[in-house]
Amino acid sequence: MAEPTLDRRTLLAALAGAGAASVAGCSVFDGGEDSDASDVESDRAEELATRFAPTLYFDENEPWFPTDPRPYTSERDGETVVDGFDAFDGYHERFTGEQPPDPTVFYHAVEYENSPLAVVQFWLYSAFDQFTTNFHWHDWEVLHVFVDTETDEPQLYVASSHSRKVPNNEFLDPDPEGVPRILSELGSHSSALSVNDSLDEFQRLPEGAALADITNSAIETLEDVAAIPFAYGLPRDEGYRLPYVVPEYEGAPLYDHPDLPSVERSDLVSDALTVRSLDSLSSPPTDLPDRSTGLVFKHAEREGGDEADIEYDLVPTGELESIADFTGPQLSFEFAVPEFGEDAVAGHITTTGAPWGQPRYENPAADITEPNHRAALAERYDAIGEAASINTVVASISEAVPSGDAPEDEGLTTQSSTVEAFALLESDPEAVPTFNGVAAVRDVPAGEHRLTVNRAGAAPHSESVSVADEGGPTLAGVDGEIPTVATERARKVELDPAEADSDLTDLAVEDDFAGRLYDVPLSGPDAVYVHDGGAYTTEVRDADDAVGAFRVNPDPAADEAVRIETPNTGKASLSTFLADISAETQTEIQGRTETDTATEVGGGAAISGLTQALGAVADAARRAAERAEAGDAAGADKRLRGLRTALEQVRDRLEEARDALPPELATAAEKRLNQADRRAQQALDQEKL
Repeated sequence: MAEPTLDRRTLLAALAGAGAASVAGCSVFDGGEDSDASDVESDRAEELATRFAPTLYFDENEPWFPTDPRPYTSERDGETVVDGFDAFDGYHERFTGEQPPDPTVFYHAVEYENSPLAVVQFWLYSAFDQFTTNFHWHDWEVLHVFVDTETDEPQLYVASSHSRKVPNNEFLDPDPEGVPRILSELGSHSSALSVNDSLDEFQRLPEGAALADITNSAIETLEDVAAIPFAYGLPRDEGYRLPYVVPEYEGAPLYDHPDLPSVERSDLVSDALTVRSLDSLSSPPTDLPDRSTGLVFKHAEREGGDEADIEYDLVPTGELESIADFTGPQLSFEFAVPEFGEDAVAGHITTTGAPWGQPRYENPAADITEPNHRAALAERYDAIGEAASINTVVASISEAVPSGDAPEDEGLTTQSSTVEAFALLESDPEAVPTFNGVAAVRDVPAGEHRLTVNRAGAAPHSESVSVADEGGPTLAGVDGEIPTVATERARKVELDPAEADSDLTDLAVEDDFAGRLYDVPLSGPDAVYVHDGGAYTTEVRDADDAVGAFRVNPDPAADEAVRIETPNTGKASLSTFLADISAETQTEIQGRTETDTATEVGGGAAISGLTQALGAVADAARRAAERAEAGDAAGADKRLRGLRTALEQVRDRLEEARDALPPELATAAEKRLNQADRRAQQALDQEKL
């Protein structure tokens, strides 16, 4: 499998520092209205459709190819509809041998009023959609080709990617002599573009003389050494894995439903790519097969060009507009949401309506998700309004794993994962998949939201996100990074603000080696999954800006949640923390060095001095906590000042003993000492006891 080529940390750093005009999903413009558009005359529409009819490349495991829905229509309450059961079952009943039934692409062409700009749309209907984040009856995907009718040259390709919440794949100023090519994502049919000589491969970035397949905004890094186009792309063609989920209805696999006699398990996405449920795995999957091209479709009247297996018919969408709706019982996809106590389940729903009921059908410019592309068209054509300001929530979804620099089960690092995840905002019932490990939710209303992230084989993550109405990126997680944890190593940390003696407002969790992993506002009971191989400091802050800290060391052999009891802030809390972290380090050094190794290197005396110094800090911290709990602020501060002096002695003793300690233990002790220094100063600064 190809290695992922993009640096997600770089993307997030760029997003944090980029100006509004340089980030996909936002613009310096207030937005303008587009001119009205009307249907192109039928002969001219057919001419445009024939010229730009795309070549379609499908995954070798694809079950549902573009077809004609009319064989599956029925009458209901005086209207013509396509029922989901009828289309799904009828399609597979008619799919015999190697020839998919009725290969068809529908087209619709409009032109903008008093403008040479026209658009020909290619609509692809599939009987079903099965993906990693959803499944639903019917599926419509679209390619918009914007054409200047005076120069007869294409201006912009826009290929749909899941939903308006996800940035589309777009290409500005394509080759006038070229033919659009679509790389259809397995199961979901999200459309990636292919414009260079690598016909059936997606390239997000230029490679040598080869163009990238998209011109979505190049978000430059702070060092100006790389650029990452902000578009969905085609993850399985970029070195990433997508585990698909078996669709269910009324608690049973959909293929077992009595109204689908022609549908068998083998008619869905292959077992090799499928999991029964995301929580059925103990860790993210590593053995999913790569993407490979299967059937290739092209227009029956196109001569030469790409080789194809199947020829499709071009049919105007006007022949379908008598269909009032595409129906079917609601299929829901469940999200796990971590909560205090038992985890919750959130429903995620998707629906598909008729294209002719969507705004982009009459105004294709409504489907341009890249603001720089809209701005380019607006500069060329008065009919296109300037780009509007859009709020986007962005985060890199990484993976927390043990650090090789830490003692065993006492420190983490984060790394990229090749398994894509998906994100859901509570305020929106539609989930979005990640691309290259980046979760990007577009067009988010200003206000408070809750973002939940699920990944196959990983514990769920959920946090509150505040979105300002400024038309820019809002970074979720800690500095834009959300680390997930493999289910088999996940332990829940719980906290209930009602058990504190003040009004708690913030909660954070940091690992000794990986740093801060979770940092959120707190309005009620909260829970976060952490890796059982970490050593953590949990911090709370209250409405008066007082701080409390608590040491958390999950037991890898235990399954129960870790609950922060009495999460108070103030001197007593911080002093108790100092006692705990000092005693923890003292005990570990004593236990890990009671061998001949220390004596052999002449370090026995140095280690003894270090453990005695740590013990003195722990004793001083306990006395400071006792004074604070007794209401004696002056006495607590006196002992905390003595403790700070003792911490300097610990630092000196650590340097003397370093060569006699295992390197990872010496590093851990140094990191904890730095943590203790910070918390000791916080304790002195606190007014609250």
